[in-house]
Amino acid sequence: MVVINYPHDLLAEVRQRVAGRKLTGFTPGQGLLHPDLMLVGEAPGRHEEVHNIPFSGASGKELMKMVASIGYSRQTIYITSVVRQRPYSVKRVKDRQSGKIITKKPNRTPTKGEVLAFAKLFDWELGQVDPKIIVPLGNTALQRLLGPQANIGELHGQLITRPIQKATADGQGYQWTTDSYKLFPMYHPAAVLYRRKLEPTVKDDWRRLGTLLQHK
Repeated sequence: MVVINYPHDLLAEVRQRVAGRKLTGFTPGQGLLHPDLMLVGEAPGRHEEVHNIPFSGASGKELMKMVASIGYSRQTIYITSVVRQRPYSVKRVKDRQSGKIITKKPNRTPTKGEVLAFAKLFDWELGQVDPKIIVPLGNTALQRLLGPQANIGELHGQLITRPIQKATADGQGYQWTTDSYKLFPMYHPAAVLYRRKLEPTVKDDWRRLGTLLQHK
């Protein structure tokens, strides 16, 4: 299992593009190179920021259960996100115990601009990892790969083979790849934590993926 080392020039470009944005930490992708599966989330959360391990918080535990259910583990796949820093918002709230106003910095969904700022870095990472199947987890990751019209509710649990979006040379937008990639979109594991009624659907999707991998 490896922790990816990103090129210094790409890291410098990202730092320049996200300067002043509400982003913190940096959690690199991690796992096996040339794996069967590359799992792609939206961004690290607070737990990932502290421990520097992708998908290691509550939603990560949920995800690892699903991964284990098809005979894989953190050591036999690769895990990353389309944004490598934790996006946060700033909220001033009253503390229940003291009654004082305190500042909190909860997680938030990354913006399209933040996803684009990391796009060239992600493209490089995908090229290094070279997985058999990309598993985008949730709409942010799915739309980074298949464009803004793609919807996880419509595409989850299906094997899709087609070109994906990559950053243009100037990093200001996207273009379609000439090669096709295999994708198997899944609901983000956090969706299961918030909407338990999704659990049977998610388990069924992972069963389908497991069956697909057995016949690869």
